[in-house]
Amino acid sequence: MQTKPMKYIFILCALTLSLTYGESDFKYDTQEKIVKYEGPIKETKRSPIQDAIDTAKEGSIIKLKAGVYEGNIVINKPISLIGVEEGVVIDGGGVGSVITIKSSYVTLKNLHITNSGDRPDNLDAGVTIGGDTTTGAISQCEISQCKITDSLLGINAEIINNSIIEGNFISSKAFDLGLRGDGIRLWYSNDNIIRKNHLFKSRDMVVWYSHGNTIEENLGEYGRYALHFMYAGKNYVHNNKYRYNSVGIFFMYSNDTVATGNIVKSSIGAAGLGIGLKDVSNFTIENNTFIYNAQGMYIDRSPFEPDTNNFIRHNKILYNSEAMHFHSLCENNIVTDNVILGNIEDVVNDSRSEKDFNNEFARNYWDNYEGFDRNRDGVGDNSYKIYQYADKLWTYNPSVKFFYGSPVISLLNFLSKLAPFSEPIFLLEDKEPKFMNN
Repeated sequence: MQTKPMKYIFILCALTLSLTYGESDFKYDTQEKIVKYEGPIKETKRSPIQDAIDTAKEGSIIKLKAGVYEGNIVINKPISLIGVEEGVVIDGGGVGSVITIKSSYVTLKNLHITNSGDRPDNLDAGVTIGGDTTTGAISQCEISQCKITDSLLGINAEIINNSIIEGNFISSKAFDLGLRGDGIRLWYSNDNIIRKNHLFKSRDMVVWYSHGNTIEENLGEYGRYALHFMYAGKNYVHNNKYRYNSVGIFFMYSNDTVATGNIVKSSIGAAGLGIGLKDVSNFTIENNTFIYNAQGMYIDRSPFEPDTNNFIRHNKILYNSEAMHFHSLCENNIVTDNVILGNIEDVVNDSRSEKDFNNEFARNYWDNYEGFDRNRDGVGDNSYKIYQYADKLWTYNPSVKFFYGSPVISLLNFLSKLAPFSEPIFLLEDKEPKFMNN
């Protein structure tokens, strides 16, 4: 039974924190902002390699030995440009894109591509490749085993289909994070394979308006969005590793996609996300590991389409501040057979209404489950229920998360359990919680 003095102490603490820290929600940084370029206008030079390309017949293989070659190359016919030795450097001279590809059936292999321009309005890149709305998409190209450094964007792929980007190392210019370019940028590009690339200190890898792509076994480090989808469908995201980024994987306004076998670790910052789902439908999130993030999973108004589901199963959600954070209306997610272990909060719903939260939870392992398995069948004898108390200020005010683990929050948490002053909101019930017997 709660006492009035204890109740007043709690309310005083709650009001103090509420007045000190205002509302602060996760903000989507999704639009590419064109920064006005105010630097010097540089002119490109004609590369000697350009003469070899222009005189080569279609299907030719141009083999380059070790050395430094001038960039600003344009390839407009089916040829291969291959470094036959280590140390083949193509230098863009700090202006424009180092290599521009405007033809199908082009291969770049074993090249060090460096020093693009730094104009975001021109999308200066190590490699710019693609068709256009007049001539249509190009296809059957390959960029593999290349090192792309000191380039605003790494590979800018627009309107390109059925091509391979594999085994490349990509880093941007030494700018602040928001001013770097994207490591790989897929734009209206379908049915490509993006595999075994290492993106290091670029900004994002984006897949926008692009469908049917396979993105697998890539490593992304020290970026903003390690992998960001918008208006994309039927993509396959498999066995990637992302660490020390602001956000691991974020899907927006997309559908019919599978993400499986990925590891997202240590997404940094107060809103560091392992994986985010925003207005997405018919997704399968399976066999992934989300560990050491501010939020393991962030789900916002998903699934979006009526009469659809998102399937979240067999994932390991470990040692995050919040295992699963639901924002706005979230219904019809089917959450089964996951391991939810070592998180400060298992599930957070910031809509403040149980009417907006109607999802299925079954057969998950919850380390906060307090129960028994007397018949030792691996399932708890009682269901696992999660309630959300209005006393938990950090549920609605992310700024208060700064005080996680502090004596003040520990005191508030103790008081809320001992003497709650409001009816808790029922969040979920897992009727068959998994139980690990020793």
